[in-house]
Amino acid sequence: MASVQGAEVKVMGLTKTYGSNQVLRSLDLDIAPGEFIAIVGRSGGGKSTLLRMIAGFERPTDGGVLIDGEPLRGRNRSARTMFQNARLLPWERVLDNVGLGLDKKDWREKAEKALRQVGLAERAGDWPAVLSGGQKQRVALARALVREPRLLLLDEPLGALDAMTRLELIERIWQKRKFSAFLITHDVDEAIMLGDRIVLIEDGRVTMDKRVTLPRPRKRKDQEFLTLAEEVLERVMGDEAGLINGERDKIEALASA
Repeated sequence: MASVQGAEVKVMGLTKTYGSNQVLRSLDLDIAPGEFIAIVGRSGGGKSTLLRMIAGFERPTDGGVLIDGEPLRGRNRSARTMFQNARLLPWERVLDNVGLGLDKKDWREKAEKALRQVGLAERAGDWPAVLSGGQKQRVALARALVREPRLLLLDEPLGALDAMTRLELIERIWQKRKFSAFLITHDVDEAIMLGDRIVLIEDGRVTMDKRVTLPRPRKRKDQEFLTLAEEVLERVMGDEAGLINGERDKIEALASA
C-alpha cells in the first residue's frame, strides 16, 4: 500500500449539547499531519463525543471542525473509525469483511494486503464466528486501513489484544503509513507509549495538553517514562491517584520479591 499523508485537524470552539446536558464546551484542539494524539480522561468527560464530531457522525451545537483547512460538513471522508466492538458482518468471510465496499477490480488484492499488515493473512477464508476477540479487532483494523485513511480514529478498539501486541501493531502501522491518529484510551501507559501528545479532556474541555518527548521505541522501565506516567495519572485521577500508585507499588514489590 502506498504511503499516505496525514490529515490536519483543527477543532474550534466545539460545543455539543444533548437537551440540558452540555457534553463539549467550546473545545479547541489541533492535530498536525501525521501526529499521534492520545486522549485520556474519566468516563463521561466528552472524549467519545469529540471523536464522533471529528468523524462527522454528529453535528456540533456550536463551533466546528476543519480538515486540511476545509469545514467539515457531513461524514469525514479522510477518516476511518475503529470502535470497541469490531462490528464484523457474521455472514461474510474475513476477506469479504475487509474488502466491503471497495472497487470490484482490485478489492481482493487490497484486502489481502491489509490482512497481511495485521498478521491475519491465513484467516482470510474464515467466518468471523471462529475468530478470537483479538483477531476480530485485527480484522476491523484491516478494514479501516484498506481504504488508506489520512486520519485514523480509535475509540478504545484494541482491548481484546494483549498490551504489547496492540502497542507494537498500532505503532508499526502508524510509522509506516504516516496517517494522523486520534486514540481514546483509559490506559495512561498506553497513551505514553503511543502518543506524540497526551490530551486530557474533563467536563467537555481540554485541561491538559502534554507533549511526549521520549524517543521511540519507548520503555516503561525508564525513569522519565515512570515520572511522566505518574504526572498524567495524577492529573486524570486527582486525589485517587495516590491510592492507585500505592497499589501499583505493592504489586511491583510482590512481583520482584
